[in-house]
Amino acid sequence: MTDTDTTATTPTNLIQGRTGAWEIVMGLEIHAQVASKAKLFSGAAVGFGAGPNEQVSLVDAGFPGMLPTLNGHCVEQAVRTGLGLKAQINKRSQFDRKNYFYPDLPQGYQISQLYFPIVGEGEVEVEAEDGTFFTVGVERLHLEQDAGKLIHDLSPTESYVDLNRAGTALMEIVSKPHMRSPEEAVAYVKKIRTILVYLGTCDGDMEKGNLRADVNVSVCRVGGYEQFRATGDFSHLGTRCEIKNVNSFRFIAQAINHEARRQIEILEDGGKVDQETRLYDPTAGETRSMRSKEEANDYRYFPDPDLLPLELEQAWIDNIRASLPELPDEKRKRLMADYGLSQYDAVVLISEQAKADYFEAAAKGRDAKLVSNWVTNELSARLAADNLDFSQSPLPAAHVAELVALLEEGVISSKIAKEVFDHVWAGEGSPRQVVEARGLVQVNDTGAIEKAVDEIIAANPDKAAAVAEKPQAIGWFVGQVMKATGGKANPASVNDILKAKLGL
Repeated sequence: MTDTDTTATTPTNLIQGRTGAWEIVMGLEIHAQVASKAKLFSGAAVGFGAGPNEQVSLVDAGFPGMLPTLNGHCVEQAVRTGLGLKAQINKRSQFDRKNYFYPDLPQGYQISQLYFPIVGEGEVEVEAEDGTFFTVGVERLHLEQDAGKLIHDLSPTESYVDLNRAGTALMEIVSKPHMRSPEEAVAYVKKIRTILVYLGTCDGDMEKGNLRADVNVSVCRVGGYEQFRATGDFSHLGTRCEIKNVNSFRFIAQAINHEARRQIEILEDGGKVDQETRLYDPTAGETRSMRSKEEANDYRYFPDPDLLPLELEQAWIDNIRASLPELPDEKRKRLMADYGLSQYDAVVLISEQAKADYFEAAAKGRDAKLVSNWVTNELSARLAADNLDFSQSPLPAAHVAELVALLEEGVISSKIAKEVFDHVWAGEGSPRQVVEARGLVQVNDTGAIEKAVDEIIAANPDKAAAVAEKPQAIGWFVGQVMKATGGKANPASVNDILKAKLGL
């Protein structure tokens, strides 16, 4: 089976109800804040941590007579993202006004794109938990401006408005309803986040709200999804509800599980699911109604009269395409081909661009599998414990390479390597310096090992006799020899000598 032919065979996630099995179907709208120093239609700064209303221009505040000016860098970032999603770039697009009232939307409308988005259809290949791949279609990507933020906890009777986010450029990436389980939805969001970070078009910081998802959930009887794929008729999928602004992978899965079961209970009780917008309450672990789901005509969309249609030249698009970095899928395939890594190891490494770069810097001329193990296990765990990512690692890649070299040369054992790593992490020097300073060189002298083996066998004749009937008991002797040699004995030599002495 190839990477791209697993869509039709991806297992369907079924929920068993009182009256039979149900399928879940999901589509996601991911809102990604564009990596830009200025807002979409003004020169006001963009950044996290500023004081309330410190990054607001007259355009953002909706003052009369203020006209928007399109930020060309944001347009370029949207095109880069579209190319990274293998999507159609529309050379002509248009901005529309989406009219609605909300206190943190001072203009009374949001500038978005409905009829003619900047990016059309594309697709994303996603790795499932079981190592297979499934494909999610992208319906569109459009640019729009963010609203401000209402703050409700500063007063028991009043809400405060912070317009720092107002006008910030967002890319809304709308998927097709191709996801079949909470796990697939989470894997898809992770893959989109990875692509955006590789491209440099969004930092993917979900804690700051720079990446968040609206999740559309519906349930149908078994077979409904296949009928939809065959006919394109959405009625086979059931009525969908949208869960707004979910900003963590864990909450996405929890919200989908709750919402699917809520809809199934309604249908099995003979009720009707209302199309609506809901919010997920992580404390209560449930979704609750926010408002009835609006349709496009409720927003009275019309072309923004202050902005001309956006016309892109093919040569400009081609230049952006030529500047794209190596993207996750290509990097995964190259790591497998160039370093002989398994698909699993390659997928773990490419999940973070800095992690993959770190691995490659450490793996030059070394055992790639061994380097991968140290990078993805020991080093990843230490960085996570200190709330650091690979770009902030206090250990240069050269230190991991040197540690692996010591293992390859037989200077240290894997057990000693963990001790060396601890000292290197503590800042005591490079791995070789630590080994020399602390006398941690592996004992390869078979005479010294044989002497330790003889002493332990002589001291434990009953256990030695029992090994003949229970060969796995040799593990106890291995442990005793390693203990007697301070963990420095070569494990392979220990095993060989013990087997010879115990007649195995």
